[in-house]
Amino acid sequence: MTIADLALELVPILAGKFTMGSPDSEAGRKFDEGPRTEVTLSKSFWLGKTEVTQGQWLAVMGSSIADQHAKTGSENPLADGDGPQYPMYDVTYEESLAFCQALTEREKAAGRLPAGYSYTLPTEAQWEYACRAGTSGPFAAADLDTLAWYMDNAEESSHPVATKKANAWGLHDMHGNVMERCLDWYSAKLSGSPLSDPSGPTSGIGRVARGGAWDWAAANLRSASRRAIGPGTRSSRLGFRVALSPVP
Repeated sequence: MTIADLALELVPILAGKFTMGSPDSEAGRKFDEGPRTEVTLSKSFWLGKTEVTQGQWLAVMGSSIADQHAKTGSENPLADGDGPQYPMYDVTYEESLAFCQALTEREKAAGRLPAGYSYTLPTEAQWEYACRAGTSGPFAAADLDTLAWYMDNAEESSHPVATKKANAWGLHDMHGNVMERCLDWYSAKLSGSPLSDPSGPTSGIGRVARGGAWDWAAANLRSASRRAIGPGTRSSRLGFRVALSPVP
C-alpha cells in the first residue's frame, strides 16, 4: 500500500505468532527483556516501510523540522541530519499520534482508508514481530552494518531513510537511524505467559521506544531491546513510524 502524494509506503504484516523478548544468553540482554513471552497477533496490519520523514511531516502537519527545534529552545542538534528524506524527530508522543490522526482523516476523506482500520503507532508487540521478520536472534540479519545506521557507521548523524537494506519483510531502519515510539505504556518486564494482541499496561510514567539511534552501540539496537521514554520527550534520537491497524 502506498500513499503516492506522500511517498509513504506501507508493508503488509500478516497475523502470526512469535516469541517476544530475549534469552538469558543473549549478549547485551537487559532485565526488562524477559521473561520470554509467546505472543499471538491475530489480525494482520500494515507498517510503514520507513520511519516518518520530515517531508511527510511537513505535508501532513504543515510544520517543519525548524518549527520543532524552536519548541525545544535550542539550536538544531543535527545540522547535517535535516532534509525531506531524513527521519522526523523532536516530536512528542502526542504529536506523533496527532500525525497519525491527521493522516487517518486525510485518507478517509480521499476514500483510501480501508474499512475498520486507522493510522496509529504500532504496539510494542507489533513492532518487535515486524522487526524480527521471522528471525529469533539479536538482529534480523547477521551483518548489522547492512541494516542499521548506528555508532560504528553513522558519523554522528541520522541519515535519509531506506539507505540501508530492508529486513526480510521489506522494512528499513528498524535496527537503527532513530528510535521509534510505540503505542504502549512501558512495563519493566514481559508477561511470561502467552498473550494475544497485547497492548501493554493501562498506565505508566513512560511510553515504549524501540529500535536504536544513530549514536548508539550495537547492543542497544537488538530486536528485543526496549526502553521507557517520557511522552513529552523531544530528542534528535527519537522518531516514529506509522501502523495501519484494525480499530479496536
